[in-house]
Amino acid sequence: MSLARPGLILQHGDDGPAGHLGDWLVERGIPASTCKVWEAGVPTAPGAFPWICSLGSEYTPGRQGSPAWVDAEIDFLRRGLASEVPILGLCFGGQTLAAAAGASVHPAEPEEVGWMRIETFDPGRIPAGPWLHFHYDQLELPDAATELARSPAGTAAFSLGASLGVQFHPEVTGEIVSRWAELDGDTLKRLGISAEDLAREAERSSEGARRDAWQLFDAWWAGLGAATR
Repeated sequence: MSLARPGLILQHGDDGPAGHLGDWLVERGIPASTCKVWEAGVPTAPGAFPWICSLGSEYTPGRQGSPAWVDAEIDFLRRGLASEVPILGLCFGGQTLAAAAGASVHPAEPEEVGWMRIETFDPGRIPAGPWLHFHYDQLELPDAATELARSPAGTAAFSLGASLGVQFHPEVTGEIVSRWAELDGDTLKRLGISAEDLAREAERSSEGARRDAWQLFDAWWAGLGAATR
């Protein structure tokens, strides 16, 4: 596997861009292409890419009424795992990675929205945060995976060979958080969460969140390099 070839970013909506991940890729000189799966569908051959990243989404694996590309992406990642393509899954992406590895996704107890620290078992790879959690469903740990971190709702990060799935959002910038808070305003009110407070916390946490995101991405990338040697 040549890491010099462009990797693949799976984006699931205009409001879920790569954010910090995109900035990190540019800063590290790592080439990548983005597939807008809600418009173009999922590519057919995961083995054509040296690595794959699946971003966040308003949808959930296994939920009735989800668009057809959700199941298609799970199958795509399943075939990617079988071909030993490293995958980075961020929130929805972590859920699809878990589903591709045979695990379930279920309603979160509790639903997690806000900037929260996690219990990390490998702080060199997964800093404790705080990270932005913005999910109403929760992934289960795949049988073959290693749990790297937990939150009150369950597994917050896991590794599966050279692949990494997280149930939080290391990629988000303050602008992304503000947009999500605006779009999900009614649900946030139900949870007793102020959209304005969420956005203000994003601004206060921006420097540390960026630093932690770079550490997480760097650690994942270093693992890819080790896997190819």
